[in-house]
Amino acid sequence: MRHSPTSAGVQVRRLPYGFSPHHVGELRQAESSRGIVMILHGGFWRSHRTLDMTAPMAEALTLRGFDTWNVEYRRGSRGTWSETLSDVAAAFDHIEALADEYSLNTERILLFGHSAGGHLAAWCAGRSATASRHGATPPPLPVHGLVTAGAVLDLAAGAREGIGEDAVVEFLDGGPEDVPERYAEADPIRRVPTNVPTYCVHSAKDERVPFGQSVRYIRAARQAGDDISLIAARGNHTDCITVGHIDFELVVHGLEELASMAHGTRVGTHRRAPIHLRDRPASWHCRAVC
Repeated sequence: MRHSPTSAGVQVRRLPYGFSPHHVGELRQAESSRGIVMILHGGFWRSHRTLDMTAPMAEALTLRGFDTWNVEYRRGSRGTWSETLSDVAAAFDHIEALADEYSLNTERILLFGHSAGGHLAAWCAGRSATASRHGATPPPLPVHGLVTAGAVLDLAAGAREGIGEDAVVEFLDGGPEDVPERYAEADPIRRVPTNVPTYCVHSAKDERVPFGQSVRYIRAARQAGDDISLIAARGNHTDCITVGHIDFELVVHGLEELASMAHGTRVGTHRRAPIHLRDRPASWHCRAVC
């Protein structure tokens, strides 16, 4: 285990959750926790991106009152598609051990993922419901809320559109007609309902992942009975993980609302309206960099 302070004084514990050098995560703890957020970075499932991409937002969320578990996973040449998914599942399940050792608040466990990490977060959020449908053993802990940002949520469409320079086909080693069983297992849009309250943050100006990815997923999830809404961002692909940008504040808003509704709210009993920039609190103006 490695301890290190950040520039803001937040202690970072770099902890293993498995046997691989890539089975690591960074745990940051808030002074007074409103819950824990597991964070999954993007990079189109390739090895050139690491958890350093989401470390600044992890620190910012911790300063805003969330414990954060910013995780790494095998990807690209370092692991197959199924190993990537199993790593994400293992990292999430490891929260139970972290909670025992570091007294984490597991009454509000949220998932956040950006870009391909949004795909992984949505896949992870659906594990319990998928296990229930197939009579399998569910994960040891529930997911109380999910926020995706600029996420790839319809893998088959993404493969046909060539998203990320054919990243989907590269990730699954084939198109939907070539390896349909892999798409059936890995594609979030094929795994609804998740029974997890969800916000999808996406901008129509996203230059890397088309806005329609979130629109199609929201439509399918709602038709399946999920409680899910759009948060309409306005910047580019990475603005939603850029601390200080208004799109990052939209992500924080979604996480805060999901944390506040984690107790006593039954999934699917209401529909939250889409959130637009005009709905943001006036206090956000001083923090926004547009």
